[in-house]
Amino acid sequence: MKETMIHTEVTYSLEYGGRFYLIEHVPARVCRETGEQYFAPETVERIQSLIKSRKKPDKTIETPVFEYA
Repeated sequence: MKETMIHTEVTYSLEYGGRFYLIEHVPARVCRETGEQYFAPETVERIQSLIKSRKKPDKTIETPVFEYA
């Protein structure tokens, strides 16, 4: 059986407390066929810690928002 998972870095996005966050260069295993991303438990814990720490972000971006309706 051919291995379809690759180790790479991704940009992780999430909404927490009504705000959107992007975390860049997150280590992940990604399925070549489906694009599904898998994260080690330690990685998820570090992401949660970063968001909850309210540390000043490395950069801030402006994002347009549209309503579908």
